[in-house]
Amino acid sequence: MPIPRESSFTSRLRTPAVSARIGRWLGIAFTIAFLTGLVSHWAQAQTWWIPYPTAPSWGYRLTQGLHLVSGTACVPLLLVKLWTVFPKLFQAMPKPFSREGVLTVLERGSIAVLVAAAIFQLASGLSNSAQWYPWGFSFRPTHYAVAWLAIGALALHVAVKLPVIRQALGSDVEDDALNRPGTQATSAGLTRRGLLRTTWVATGVAVLATAGATVTPLRRISLLAVRNGKGPQGLPVNRSAEAAGATDAAQDPAFRLTIAHGDRTVELSRDDLAALPQQTRTLPIACVEGWSASATWTGVPVRDLLDLVDAPASSDISVQSLQTRGAFARTTLQGSFSDDPDTLLALQVDGEDLDLDHGFPCRLIAPNRPGVLQTKWVHRLEVIA
Repeated sequence: MPIPRESSFTSRLRTPAVSARIGRWLGIAFTIAFLTGLVSHWAQAQTWWIPYPTAPSWGYRLTQGLHLVSGTACVPLLLVKLWTVFPKLFQAMPKPFSREGVLTVLERGSIAVLVAAAIFQLASGLSNSAQWYPWGFSFRPTHYAVAWLAIGALALHVAVKLPVIRQALGSDVEDDALNRPGTQATSAGLTRRGLLRTTWVATGVAVLATAGATVTPLRRISLLAVRNGKGPQGLPVNRSAEAAGATDAAQDPAFRLTIAHGDRTVELSRDDLAALPQQTRTLPIACVEGWSASATWTGVPVRDLLDLVDAPASSDISVQSLQTRGAFARTTLQGSFSDDPDTLLALQVDGEDLDLDHGFPCRLIAPNRPGVLQTKWVHRLEVIA
């Protein structure tokens, strides 16, 4: 079978008039996903010289919901965009050592990087949402690094194609001025406007099918949402006590919470914790996979516990879990969080003692903090010198 040429693709739908309009929304969605991804990376880093803010309490929930929704919107947009520009892959190359040839090689190289990075970001992001990791590399640093590669290639591509984009967007979508050679003058069936409308509808359906992970009223129709809110006490569970290897230690009657600052140490049983003054806060728990849920938590303010060992204000705290398997067994609670009155060592959720899978005997819950850092099965709070 002979290799096709650009002129082999004659559909009127494959035109810059269409690809520029889809590309505009694809660029917007990709940029939102990139910016909200930066927020998530900042929140999870724990060591930035600019502390991550504790307010608004729902901030991380909003940004991660936008991250999931914008990333999902990119999928149908990217598929249609690639379909419209596919004939360019078979465009004849100019002389290799001419100025036009060099520019063409650079342009195609940047497009190859952009397409590969975009596909990788969307595929790995959706796999992360489903907690399916069929690869050997660490997801977070790789996804972060490729995001910069993708946004850089996108900026370069827009800069190179800006004259064509302006012309395409400035004229009617049915205008044939930018058609490739060999494009049909007319075609039966789907029109360019029809293709665009179909793309917008498909994108909207994809968004609605996933947005319920964050927007609670949409859960009944969000068939593709990876978390539907079901779970013990009405909250999803990413890692159970059994999966974390915390079951036996969490249920041991000899459990003690240790609070340490230098040579000062206090140990408290769960009954001791329950006897301390309690506070109740309604806070969301939001995960990097994009799902979130709100609940009412009751427990002891972390600041009150730190006062028992005379920890200074704005102390960074090492929070240690009973878990023996999986990441984030130890996290850092920055001083801005440890001093916030809404940061609790929670004993109850929605008026009930914590379920084992939600962190019994006690867990951390703080405002505007990623779910992976809301440590469950806490057994030690230690001031970091």
